[in-house]
Amino acid sequence: MATKTAEKKPGAFKRLGAFFVKSWSELKKVSWPTFKTVLKNTGIVLLVVLFFGVIIFGFDSLFSWLIGLISNING
Repeated sequence: MATKTAEKKPGAFKRLGAFFVKSWSELKKVSWPTFKTVLKNTGIVLLVVLFFGVIIFGFDSLFSWLIGLISNING
């Protein structure tokens, strides 16, 4: 029976170094947005969150008021 020679993995520090080198090369390929674009998108997100927060608050207040009415009727 033929025995295979075990292929030795590189050491942990060598693999970690290779990971950082590959990560850095990938980060250089990223098309980063401009500061103006980031500010615009952040503003849009905040407005949408505020809008839906107001809607949820409105429905919560409405349902609380309706439940209060129902509980007062039932005594």
